[in-house]
Amino acid sequence: MSTTTTTIPHLPPSKRNTITNYCCCHINPMSISIIVVVTLVSLFLLLKLYKKKLGNKNLPKGSLGYPLIGETFSFLQAQKKDQGPEWINDRVKKYGPVFKTSLMGAPTVVIVGQAGNKFILGSDENVLVAKQPKTLSTVAGKHNIFELTGSRYQLIKGALSSFMKPTILQSNVKHMDNLITTLFLKSTKKTNIIPTVDFMKRVTFNIASAVLFGIQNEVLIDEFCHDFTIAFKAIWSLPVNLPGLAYWHGMRARSRIIDRLMPIIRKKSEELREGRSSPSSDVLSSLIDVKMQHEDVISEEMIVDNFITMMIAGHDTSAILMSLMVWKMSKDPKIHRNIFEEQMDIQRDIERREDQNLTWSDIQKMKYTWRVAQELMRIIPPVFGSFRKVVNDTTFGGFDIPKGWQVFWSAYNTHMDSDVFTNPAEFDPSRFETNLLKPIPPYTYIPFGGGQHSCIGNEFARVETLITMYKLVTMFEWSLIYPDEVITRQPMPYPSMGLPIKVKSRSSATAID
Repeated sequence: MSTTTTTIPHLPPSKRNTITNYCCCHINPMSISIIVVVTLVSLFLLLKLYKKKLGNKNLPKGSLGYPLIGETFSFLQAQKKDQGPEWINDRVKKYGPVFKTSLMGAPTVVIVGQAGNKFILGSDENVLVAKQPKTLSTVAGKHNIFELTGSRYQLIKGALSSFMKPTILQSNVKHMDNLITTLFLKSTKKTNIIPTVDFMKRVTFNIASAVLFGIQNEVLIDEFCHDFTIAFKAIWSLPVNLPGLAYWHGMRARSRIIDRLMPIIRKKSEELREGRSSPSSDVLSSLIDVKMQHEDVISEEMIVDNFITMMIAGHDTSAILMSLMVWKMSKDPKIHRNIFEEQMDIQRDIERREDQNLTWSDIQKMKYTWRVAQELMRIIPPVFGSFRKVVNDTTFGGFDIPKGWQVFWSAYNTHMDSDVFTNPAEFDPSRFETNLLKPIPPYTYIPFGGGQHSCIGNEFARVETLITMYKLVTMFEWSLIYPDEVITRQPMPYPSMGLPIKVKSRSSATAID
């Protein structure tokens, strides 16, 4: 019996409700029972067929957990408590370094160890392709670089990575120096409290806007920053597009970002056509130039999606590292003192020069500061791990991995492997000195990924981190507002209370009371 209510136009609402209630109340209970039974039997048969299809495969040991949700809930709970390594290690002890589970709605093979990292990060696109959360594909755009393959991927990557090379970064050191100095002075003009996490996010966003994308208008940067903050939150939310929810706000923020971006793209396109600017001016100009040369391959939508993707990708990773640097220096006086001495030596050299700005040569002298950053990324990797999707049946470690499944790699397992790093629990920046007798094996230290899937912005992140640390330690003394503040994953690792610090200028002339 149909449960559809038919609207009779000429009946008053009260009569219509009576008819509706009558229909609903007189549905045969036997019909409902039959529907439920048929649905359950169908699901059971589908599961049997799926298991039969996999029956001839030598799958890794493990548990797929509950139907549909798998082990996603326990995995996310562990991540939230910063116990992701324990979650994986418990299963490694039980099943081995290759095990199956089900995460984020898909059967998954987790692989730990150097060989596994190499397999996942080094495989060709006919075996594994990038798999990002659905929310990233919709908020950032389906044509983001993480989803592209083939010639489109190569063209977009070429345009983006050309601005991450040392030769280009050298010319931007002074610009970045001035931007960061200005932000520190503005933030401490009326207060002696810096909310470190929010401040570092602002630093990375302003640098990306001005240096990478050539956006100089401060009002526009503020508007972009506001909407990108909303968009980033949406990526780590449920993809439910209902008013008031984070995902809904994120999609609306995306629309506003595009509305502001399109006039910039049109203006830069016109300047390129008329020869008033060059593709080397900024990343947007480079992307537009690629589109002009490859109209059949690159679309305007790809430019938009990759602008949004780059801004989101650069919004947190470098900010995490810089926040953790402040946290570590605040907790460890020896580390703080060593960094301070290195940076003050550089400052004394600068004071003897006519130009008081940092140079590329100065950046290269910050060896100890960067080794501290490297060691922090080893112990607290900004990205815990990531997924890739299997596009053709493949094997690893003697196990079959079916097409359509996903694989997951984790940075922690090799970062904390005593066979790779001596006394891995000990914080020791010297393990990254270049003259070590025992070099770090490939695919074991992977905070920036590895192989062909290494992060294209790792050198850019190094430069902006070192400039920011130089400015902080030479301009200010500081202390933690909450000395016992801990690190939590949200899902990336951050000081749990935003790491506010109380600062005092090192210059008595501009001391903050």
